[in-house]
Amino acid sequence: MIDYPQIGKLAPNFITVGVFKNKLGKIRLSDYRGKKYVLLIFYPANFTPVAPTELIELSDRISDFRKLSTQILAVSIDSPFSHLHCLLSGRYDGGLADLRFPLISDLTKKITIDYNLLTEDGMPFPGVFIIDREGVIQYYTVNNLLCGRSINELLRILQSIQYIKENPGEACPVDWKYGDQTIYSHPLKSKFYFKQLYSTQRV
Repeated sequence: MIDYPQIGKLAPNFITVGVFKNKLGKIRLSDYRGKKYVLLIFYPANFTPVAPTELIELSDRISDFRKLSTQILAVSIDSPFSHLHCLLSGRYDGGLADLRFPLISDLTKKITIDYNLLTEDGMPFPGVFIIDREGVIQYYTVNNLLCGRSINELLRILQSIQYIKENPGEACPVDWKYGDQTIYSHPLKSKFYFKQLYSTQRV
């Protein structure tokens, strides 16, 4: 029986080959434990229609993630050589030239299976996991193969996770953005927020 990943549980570790700055090397998820958050993003394959748009936008906005002490790792079932070819190909050709984070090879599909993202057709679903400094999964989503993800939403969720971990007893209400008012996580204390927000409404 496969122990699928869950919120609040340790993220399945892996060691495999990755490509960064056009060089191949070993990448181990546990190396980031105690150091950084990890945004682990799965995509179906190189040169697929949606994936380059997501990965390029992540790369172009990497400074936003670095400010949050977060390492981006992108995983697909391609070989390291396919990754290298993709990184040497221009954006105008569906490639990922000048990408600013590693591409990870999951040629055996073991990582994809461990994260419960393999389709019946053998392709990975587009999944994303936010893993905290302790190596614990704090958030994940799985998308339709043809639906792109929102980088703004990933940043918002990442900020909210970091906020509540740094501020015990608080919670982030709907559409919360950094700097917005928070809410008490205690059910009784949270009523102060409700009274303030909905006092003029009689529904």
